[in-house]
Amino acid sequence: MTKLNVSDIQGFALRGYSFPFARYLLLEITSQENGQQFVGRMIGQITTGELWDDGKPAATVNIAFTYQGLVQLGLPEATLLSFPLEFRQGMKARNEILCDTGCNAPERWDPEWRDAQVQVWLGVYAQSLEALGERCSELQRIMDETGGARLLAAQNAGAVFIDGEPTPKEHFGYTDGFGNPDFEGVERKTVPGQGKLAANGQWVPLATGEFLLGYRDEAGELPVAPVPHLLGINGTFMVYRKLHQNVATFRAYLEEHGKQYAGGKEKLAAKFVGRWRDGTPVEVSPDRPDPALVADPARSTDFTYGGDRDGSRCPLGAHIRRAHPRDAFGFDGRLVNRRRITRRGLPYGTYTPEDQPARDEDEHGVIFMVLNASIFRQFEFVHQQWIEYGNDARQGSDKDLMLGNHGGHGKSMIQGSTDPQNPPFLCARLPNFVELRGGDYFFIPSMTALRLIAKGAVDPR
Repeated sequence: MTKLNVSDIQGFALRGYSFPFARYLLLEITSQENGQQFVGRMIGQITTGELWDDGKPAATVNIAFTYQGLVQLGLPEATLLSFPLEFRQGMKARNEILCDTGCNAPERWDPEWRDAQVQVWLGVYAQSLEALGERCSELQRIMDETGGARLLAAQNAGAVFIDGEPTPKEHFGYTDGFGNPDFEGVERKTVPGQGKLAANGQWVPLATGEFLLGYRDEAGELPVAPVPHLLGINGTFMVYRKLHQNVATFRAYLEEHGKQYAGGKEKLAAKFVGRWRDGTPVEVSPDRPDPALVADPARSTDFTYGGDRDGSRCPLGAHIRRAHPRDAFGFDGRLVNRRRITRRGLPYGTYTPEDQPARDEDEHGVIFMVLNASIFRQFEFVHQQWIEYGNDARQGSDKDLMLGNHGGHGKSMIQGSTDPQNPPFLCARLPNFVELRGGDYFFIPSMTALRLIAKGAVDPR
């Protein structure tokens, strides 16, 4: 059993905080010396992976750097060159690989991402808006006093509030937040469906090295990490993507095609994603939502696709089936274990109630963040091969219905059965329900690595 030094690992890498409010501060390093002072002052602010014996704090803070941020902080050339190529190039330079073209192309991103200025990410989560404001003001004072970083943009995010209460919903109305993978060393109860399938059909945690550097992964190898070893161990890589949601377009498409689908609008919405909008997995309950199932963590993620090879229950191209195929490819899911990602993030913008007219132009979407030990092997593979290309799911070139960059020309087949309420159905002329507004690749260092960076003591020899 892997034993982790949780006091050396940033808390954001080990667990989702489940706070209702967040703000992502996007910074630029002003100079090497002052930047190192800034990092040194930040160390005392960082929330680690240690358990909260006295309950949740009022706010948490974590930090990550782009490759250019590490360049600005003066890391030695040999160390910089030891980082994986995809991280060094950054997300913008890899837009063709990711199919970030057309309306998702970098020239259409928000200015701070379009100009590739962001070098530091500060993630601040809080239990109240007051606590969020106080913590961000404290961080601004550190920036001002050290002169080491400049605020480029502040991205607010938070839970969608409905009737004055925070909910796990996103702007299309789906309940989100299921299925982050278990991995060895994290102190939490293993939840069925969140790890990997063992030979006996039970779910067990994945290898630590799939998500943290310095530990063996599912291949029994150490993932590629920067040198020296102290800089990489207990760190991880983060993908940050600002995803704008075209709520009006989504609702109009669902309304129009739901009238043509025998199962109705809500069942069609469930087939799009693989979960009913309350979170009920279609694979387990294909004909109706089941609130009791959703409320039971031992059941809401405990399912496989091995008994549904034709997709008659959960379509082969449903979003959650594409993003985490489980055992859909056979071999007890072993072909999937090295492609798992941990999702973080929150919605942003004001929620439009279902009975109110929505506008695509309004600022609303999801700040989508991924944690993984290998951006190339995990996030980029999943996004390129399973989201933007469908051959592994026997969907040819058809993209993920929800996230795909369709450009108004996409299609997706909803498999069915002989049941007249569950017929096959072709979704054609798919628009972009989601548009990319920017992002980049980040390195989340350990506490030890932050101290090395602050002292200018990173030595690859």
